[in-house]
Amino acid sequence: MSGGQAMGAQAAGTPVHWSVVLPDEHATARLAMDLAFALAPGDLVALDGDLGAGKSTLARALIRALADDPALEVPSPTFNLVQTYDLPRHRVVHADFYRLGDPSELEEIGWDELADGAVALVEWPERVPAVLAVPNRLEVHIAMTPEASDTTRRVRLIAHGRVADALRRMKAIRSLIDLAGFGPARRRHLQGDASTRAYERLVGKTRNAILMNAPRRPDGPPVQDGKPYSAIAHLAEDVKPFVAMARGLAARGFSAPTIYAADLASGLLVIEDLGDAGVVSGTPPAPIPERYEAAVDVLAALHGMELPSTLTVSPDHDHVLPAYDLSALLIEVELLLDWYIPHRGGARVSDALRAEFRGLWTAALAGSLAQKPTWVLRDYHSPNLIWLPERQGLARVGIIDFQDAVMGPPAYDLVSLAQDARVDVSEELELHLLGRYIRDRRGEEDFDVRGFAASYAVMGAQRATKILGIFARLDKRDGKPQYLRHIPRIWNYLQRGLAFTDLAPLKAWFDRHVPTPDLPAPGLPSDPPADQPPEQPQTI
Repeated sequence: MSGGQAMGAQAAGTPVHWSVVLPDEHATARLAMDLAFALAPGDLVALDGDLGAGKSTLARALIRALADDPALEVPSPTFNLVQTYDLPRHRVVHADFYRLGDPSELEEIGWDELADGAVALVEWPERVPAVLAVPNRLEVHIAMTPEASDTTRRVRLIAHGRVADALRRMKAIRSLIDLAGFGPARRRHLQGDASTRAYERLVGKTRNAILMNAPRRPDGPPVQDGKPYSAIAHLAEDVKPFVAMARGLAARGFSAPTIYAADLASGLLVIEDLGDAGVVSGTPPAPIPERYEAAVDVLAALHGMELPSTLTVSPDHDHVLPAYDLSALLIEVELLLDWYIPHRGGARVSDALRAEFRGLWTAALAGSLAQKPTWVLRDYHSPNLIWLPERQGLARVGIIDFQDAVMGPPAYDLVSLAQDARVDVSEELELHLLGRYIRDRRGEEDFDVRGFAASYAVMGAQRATKILGIFARLDKRDGKPQYLRHIPRIWNYLQRGLAFTDLAPLKAWFDRHVPTPDLPAPGLPSDPPADQPPEQPQTI
C-alpha cells in the first residue's frame, strides 16, 4: 500500500483526505486491518465505486479484521439488504443498498436501530442521501485502474467528525509499523489498562512486537492549588517517560522491552514483545513463589544501585523523574475520602476531618520521605511482570509498565509486589519476600533494616488506602465494577499495615471514620464470573 496525496487540513471539523493505491488483495486486507483498529461504535463507512470495483471485497476484509477471524464467512447482503455481526469488540452492520427501491424501506428493516451503536458498512450509500449526513463517517471511493493491472485499485478516503482524527492516527500508526520493519505483520488487539493507552500484538513471520498507542493524556479538572490530580500525583502525560525508563532499566541489565521505533509526538511506540508467561498461575491466580522471589531479587539489585533522576529520551530530550513527594502521597490517600467512603455510604468528609487525616499521614510518611530515594516503578506487580525462563539471573523477570516511575521510598515497589492487589498473597509468603529483600541488601553500608521495615508498613498502608479509593472510583466514575471484588483483599492488606505500632493514631482514625467493606463469605473464590470481562491494570 503506497501513500498518495497528503492528508487534508487538520483544523477541527475539517474532513481529512488520504489516497492509497492497492496493488492486490493482500494490500486491501492490510488497509482493512488498519481501518478495523481506527473505527469505533457509531462510525459509518460509506463504500462507493462502480460494479466490480471491489466494495464487497473491502467490506468483507474489514469485517474479518474486526472479527479477528480471516476465515469468517461474510455473505453478501445484496438480497436481504442488511447482515449483522455481534463481534467481541464491536457490533457490525453490513448493508448493500443497490436493490433499495425507496429510502423509506429502511424504516421497514429498522435501520436506525440496527445502526445505533454499531460500526456500519454501507455499499451504494448514494441511494440513501441521509446516510451521508452521519457526522462520524468515512467515505471510501474505490476506482479500478486498468492502466496498472486488473487487480490494482485506487482508493480515496475522506473522513469526517471523530473519524477524521482516527484516520490521521491510523496513518501515523501505519508509518511507524512499517518503519519498525513489521509492515506485513498481523495486528492483534490486546487487553490494555484502565487509561487512554491501547495495545496490539504485531504478529510477524519470525518475531512479534507490541504497538503501544498512548495519546497524550488530557489534563483533568483542577483539584488542588489549581492543578489536576495527574499533575500532583506525577502521572505520565506522554510516552517519553516510558522510553527513558525502558532504556535506563535495560542499560543496567534488567529486562525492559527494547524500543524498536517511536513517534514521540504522536504517542506511539513499537516495542519488544516479551510474551505472556506471568508470575502467577491457576484459577483463581496464585503467586508462583520462585518467580516472586526472582522479582524481589530484581528490586534489591535495582535499589542497591546509584540511580540518576535524569534519563535520556532522545539526543535532544531528557526526562526528569519527579519526586514521590508529600503532595503526591497525600493526594493519593485522599482518594479514600473522595471515593471509597461515599461508595460505602459514608457522609461527606468535613474540612476539619480531612485536615486531621492529612496531618496524621504527614507524620506517618516523614520517615519514608527521609530515606534515600530510588526509582519507584510504581506498577511493579503481577500483571506487569513477565517470566522469561530462557534468560539468566535477574533478566528472567520482564518489566513492562513503568511510565509513572518516580524517585521515592524503596519499600513502595516491594509492597506493590508482596501485597498484590489482584492476587492473594499469604502473610507467610509476604514475610518470606520481605526477609529475602532485607537479606539481599543487608550487606550495604547505608541500608537501615529497621528503617526499611518501618517504611514497608507505612507504604503498605498508604498504597492500600489509595487503592480502596481507586477501585471505588473505577466503579462509580468509569463503570468498571469488576474491581470491587478485590476490595476485601485490599482491606486485609490495610489492616496489616495499620497494625504497625507507629501507625496507632492513624489506625484509630480509620476505626472511627472508615466503613469496612462487604467481606466475601469464607471459602468463596475471588476470581470473576465466567461471563465477566477481564479487568485492566491501572497505575496503583
